[in-house]
Amino acid sequence: MKIALGFKILDGSWGGGNQFVNYLYQDAKKRGYQLTTSLEENDIDIILFTDPRYFNRGVAFGSLDILYYLIFKNKNAIVVHRINECDQRKNTNHMNLFLRWSNYMADHTVFISTWLSTLNLSQINKPFSIILNGADNIIFNDKDNKIWKKNEPLKLVTHHWSPNIMKGFDVYKRIDRLLSSKNWKERIEFTYIGNLPKGFKFKNAKVIKPINGKILGNELSKHHVYITASNYEPAGMHHIEGALSGLPIIYKNSGALPEYCNNYGVSFNDMDFVPALKEMMIKYHFYKSNLKNYSNTASKMTQNYLDLFERLLKIRKEIVLKRKIFSSPLIVIKNFIFLLIYTLKSLRKIIKKFLYK
Repeated sequence: MKIALGFKILDGSWGGGNQFVNYLYQDAKKRGYQLTTSLEENDIDIILFTDPRYFNRGVAFGSLDILYYLIFKNKNAIVVHRINECDQRKNTNHMNLFLRWSNYMADHTVFISTWLSTLNLSQINKPFSIILNGADNIIFNDKDNKIWKKNEPLKLVTHHWSPNIMKGFDVYKRIDRLLSSKNWKERIEFTYIGNLPKGFKFKNAKVIKPINGKILGNELSKHHVYITASNYEPAGMHHIEGALSGLPIIYKNSGALPEYCNNYGVSFNDMDFVPALKEMMIKYHFYKSNLKNYSNTASKMTQNYLDLFERLLKIRKEIVLKRKIFSSPLIVIKNFIFLLIYTLKSLRKIIKKFLYK
């Protein structure tokens, strides 16, 4: 099997999309599959489309590239569209529509959560699967994690690559304030790992710049509880890495977080973080014990993707015969127009950044 990955692996600390491609690449290579990040070769079996924003860093090809490939190079390639984004999580107003339009040339869609699949991000009547994210349990594990003793401060931690305010910085700011309050300053500690919004500062929390891999795994394992206040999270990797590191989770009841975190911690709504914190301090050992059953590993995730690819190839002829690339040429035109607008906006940002540097 030859697989074209729609994202080029980036070195260093990057978001969940980069981690996903890295995990898939490593496991597919172990199985002996051929991998590429271009559409130059005419014998590709599976095209994994991961991001329609062609000019984003790491994106290898876009929807129009795939369309060209199917028409002029190889009509027998199967296109799988992995959707891991939405407008809701970053408070934008274009992503959902762009995902739906670019999904036009997909033969099969994969959503990274059930919640995401309900947002009308794909074409009607397209076959789809739900494959949950997973992280590397060799790097993220509870081997060195120490169980919290009630006579010591409860060590909270979170980490985000994105500095977007929707990641829950209102809640993290509140935790920061608790650290200087009479009732809590001796009872909790809080560490934030990652990038911060422009102008955002903590007064009391420990802040660590973005780290990844074993260094991140070692840092997470020094704590007791993981906190994620992310709004409308499609899935994410951060809380998965925390759970695999042996940390029960305090999570916001938003987006896909309940789907991933239920039974492994305490949820909260909006700003009612303190009751959830108190409940965690009471039930910590119960949720810590539950984490023995936590199964969102990278190997399980990649196995699900590669098994899906194998199943699709078995019915390749049927898929190709049913495919109707030109059934709605208007959507193709919309893709082109949107891509043009997005490119112009991206260039404008780059020029503006250069001028005001």
